[in-house]
Amino acid sequence: MTWNPDSWRARPAAHQPTWPDQTELERVEKELAAVPPLVFAGEARDLKAKLARVAQGEAFLLQAGDCAESFDGFSADAIREKLRVILQMAVVLTYSSGVPAIKVGRIAGQFAKPRSKPTETVDGTELPSFLGHMVNDLPFSARDRRPEPARLLQAYNQSASTLNLLRAFTKGGFADLHRVQAWNQEFVASSAEGQRYRALAAEIDRALRFMESTGVSSQHPEIHEAEFFTSHEALILQYEEALTRKDSLTDEWYDCSAHMLWIGERTRQLDGAHVEFLRGVRNPVGCKVGPTATPDEIVGICERLNPEREPGRLTLISRMGAGAVADGLPPLLEAVRDAGHPVVWTCDPMHGNTFTSETGHKTRHFDDVLAEVTGFFAAHRQAGTWPGGIHVELTGDDVTECLGGADQLQAEDLGRRYETMCDPRLNARQGLDLAFRVAELVDPNHVPVELP
Repeated sequence: MTWNPDSWRARPAAHQPTWPDQTELERVEKELAAVPPLVFAGEARDLKAKLARVAQGEAFLLQAGDCAESFDGFSADAIREKLRVILQMAVVLTYSSGVPAIKVGRIAGQFAKPRSKPTETVDGTELPSFLGHMVNDLPFSARDRRPEPARLLQAYNQSASTLNLLRAFTKGGFADLHRVQAWNQEFVASSAEGQRYRALAAEIDRALRFMESTGVSSQHPEIHEAEFFTSHEALILQYEEALTRKDSLTDEWYDCSAHMLWIGERTRQLDGAHVEFLRGVRNPVGCKVGPTATPDEIVGICERLNPEREPGRLTLISRMGAGAVADGLPPLLEAVRDAGHPVVWTCDPMHGNTFTSETGHKTRHFDDVLAEVTGFFAAHRQAGTWPGGIHVELTGDDVTECLGGADQLQAEDLGRRYETMCDPRLNARQGLDLAFRVAELVDPNHVPVELP
């Protein structure tokens, strides 16, 4: 089937803004098509090779970050703290489970969110729903909720700045394993899981000193630097098309807005624009899989997005909900396995466990998050497949958005620091606690699978 970056325009495109000024949109698209790429094709190929190891059961994918990035909360400190907690979680997963953790952030492009309804009504006034800062703004006014194409350019510029900082942090010494103790933030260090992390960090420090004392160099780049990749939901297709480039080495198309892109549960229609767009770019791609998915639908997604059965190309992100994972996931695992598709399976334990508390805050309970992860691992043991990773919404800030966890946050605590623009996120303590729990579920004695 022939493909080009604008093939999606002939397909129905779900959850797209109604841009009121088409002339301005076209001008912005042309400007974006001329800017430098945010990431490079070779980097996307490197991530695909690492995800192939995950598909084979030789690594674990940690994909984490904001539910929706903000234009207002952008700062070097916020990026550093978010990266810090992801690095901490990766160290826990790698050291405790015995398999390397591949680090992919929901960052440098996660500015748009699908909503259940295109409009919102308050006191009899109906306005477009807030779709993320790439499209419009959160305050409920006609001016703020108007989709503005110029926001696409602002998203690009902030993504470029974010990537610049991430590369500086991960290559400039911040991610050095000799500094694992320094990553312990005060509010994490004072907690039970922080103390557990401190003990693990001390073990790593002793191991590094032992290496050096026996004459084995600890100066390897993997000790001093971290490989970190970016990802976001490829929702606003004009933005994704404009940043798609043909690689000069392979003559293949890559979406250079991120290393990895995914399709949401609401936009995974086989005949839809989002599947059509992502089937043609050569990045690693993902697809969210919810409780209504059937085996035939998911095998169809695999056939459409990865017909060549390339290991590392496709990640299926299960988001069933704690109460549905035990019954809903095994038939999908078995169907994909029996069809011979070498996918990466990861668990998003956040989106299927959202509810509104008695205080009116949208929230999630840490116990439900953990229950879904536990059910995810159990389903893979049943199917004889590899539980390849987790996909979570979190922040490095000490927010109070999800209930439970080591601090046993209650509904009345949510208002203290409820700062998300959209969905509730785990804070650093809850993220670190989850990493320890997940590491305990990973079986270091499993036998890697043979890929085609």
